[in-house]
Amino acid sequence: MNFLLRYILISIFIPGLFISCGQAIKSEEVASEQFVVKDFNPTANWKTDQPLYLDYTDAITRGFIIPTARQVEGGFFKLGFMLKNTGTAPQNFCFKIYYQNESYKFPERDLADSTRQHPDAWENFYGSWEEVSTTFAETGIIPADGDFHAIERSFRIVGNPRNEQRYYTGNQNDRWKRNPRVGNYSFMLVVTEEINVKQNIIPQYIQNVGMQHEARFVNPWFYFLYGAGPSLKNTIVQRSSKLLKVIAIPDPGAGIYISPGAFSKEDVDKLKVSHCGQDSMLYRTAAFDQFFHYVDPATKMNNIPVIADVLNGPYSRMDYNWNKRFYRKEELVAVTATVTKQPCETVISDPAEHKITLRNPKSEFGKWQKQNAGVITRHGLTFGKYTLKCKLTELLNRNNMWNGVTNAIWLITQAQADWNFRRDCNNAGYMANYYGGQQDQRVKNVGYSEIDFEILKTVPYCPSWVLPPAYFQGIDDQNNVQNWNIPFPEEILADDDKIMVSCTNWDMACWQPADFTDGCYPVHHENKTIWAHRWDKNYRALTQKTPERDDELFGSKYYYFQIDWQPDKIIWRIGPEKEKLRVVGYMDDKVTSIPNNQMLLIVTQEFHNTKWWVGSAYSQDNTPFPKEDYVGEVYELTIE
Repeated sequence: MNFLLRYILISIFIPGLFISCGQAIKSEEVASEQFVVKDFNPTANWKTDQPLYLDYTDAITRGFIIPTARQVEGGFFKLGFMLKNTGTAPQNFCFKIYYQNESYKFPERDLADSTRQHPDAWENFYGSWEEVSTTFAETGIIPADGDFHAIERSFRIVGNPRNEQRYYTGNQNDRWKRNPRVGNYSFMLVVTEEINVKQNIIPQYIQNVGMQHEARFVNPWFYFLYGAGPSLKNTIVQRSSKLLKVIAIPDPGAGIYISPGAFSKEDVDKLKVSHCGQDSMLYRTAAFDQFFHYVDPATKMNNIPVIADVLNGPYSRMDYNWNKRFYRKEELVAVTATVTKQPCETVISDPAEHKITLRNPKSEFGKWQKQNAGVITRHGLTFGKYTLKCKLTELLNRNNMWNGVTNAIWLITQAQADWNFRRDCNNAGYMANYYGGQQDQRVKNVGYSEIDFEILKTVPYCPSWVLPPAYFQGIDDQNNVQNWNIPFPEEILADDDKIMVSCTNWDMACWQPADFTDGCYPVHHENKTIWAHRWDKNYRALTQKTPERDDELFGSKYYYFQIDWQPDKIIWRIGPEKEKLRVVGYMDDKVTSIPNNQMLLIVTQEFHNTKWWVGSAYSQDNTPFPKEDYVGEVYELTIE
């Protein structure tokens, strides 16, 4: 796998701040009254242009560490710079390294008042020394000899870098609950004279990133670049031109772990399935878990008692209309969608091909089943550009008949616990529960979040004239085909060979966004207009739909699906190659509440109840049970 990364490094000079440019990290000298600093290099033991891939081994318990001992000797970056004492006597100086994720952050300064910190800048992923109680490090006594002296120290990037108590369990710091983000990291070195530290001229809440000021964290990048920091006496602030690019590539071939909450160890051990189970090695290294759907008993279907190979056979709309009309009620099969009763049966991890296979198993007479299949990542992240390369099952046959499957690629909250709450909703609050009704209470914050690709045979809801389509019902007269084999409306037939790519953000009906509304309305992104739909102001999700050809998305060798989740927007893209993606969904924080908690990625092939998709041309109840397995494959997931 090759990754081409290009960086454009721009030299910027700001009073008190110098950024150098070039292959070698050799910054020009920056002087204060008492000392001079040069050659700041935050990661001397890591190549400037080399991305770092997150190490998944053991990250399930300790969280991601950047870097690990598998990546650099000792498992720490080597920070180095040169310092010259230009005073008249030997002195001890103090220094501190700060890092911040630049790809997924809010600006440090308030957009309306540049003298104030942006209200959400404290959410940015930044840190310093691993133990926050270690404030500024000391250089030791530097003689006033006119020479530069090398200063070195080690550090690494870890989860929960502010040691926030919300991510603790008792006395245990669960760093995995606030994992480092992917994307670019920048580094800032602060060197100062001892008095500024010892007498707290630099405030304690800046020396210790884990401390708050007036009940809020203060972003040190704001303080040193735009706040009081530039006026500090005998203080040098340097930012390195060296950016660290961090990428996550969970390996589909590294095995599938089975959560003990789904199956007991005894049940799993009976199977002896390769690369799937609950053994200690898989617990440490597997990037995926088998996903077991919650099936709501209220979604029971009264299904026609027909088994057919819809995808490969001659099944037609006439067959569909006949089966829909002429089976008696007592002949229908009352079922819900199911999940496997045996772990590792419908998901396979292939270490040789580095892929995962999903399989919706076929049905048999008397053993009726429409069984969902899927996998879920095990390591939560906040924000990122999730790009999936896959070949999921086709959905339409040559007669454009739907097989009943929804292909879904979606992010979901890692936990509905206090530690994973979203930011506060200060306008009425969120709807408290995913399954709650119209009378559900509203609360200030929730742990639920979800961002979806759901791809199935349904209809667009917008513009509103297609909601719902007007279908002609016909007459149950078997003797006259024209009475019961009624054609679909023209607007439905116009997209006959297409499936609907539905892009959804579950914002839990937070009314805080400035342009929050319901109904159908256009959302503009660059030169594109995308229609959005929300049923009412208490409905928990905003959806956009784009019709796309099934043969292109699922009839080709593979296809790419991307969820670009940023702090203030979400962009959904699809395309035949990673470099040829097109936008099919866009929402920003003006129309919906963007989640900021930690989420997992799920890939599923599932049998949705079409009552969820009002106006769909085909009903799940009237779609045959599968005669053959529906197979999909996951080849690659990149998060960057």
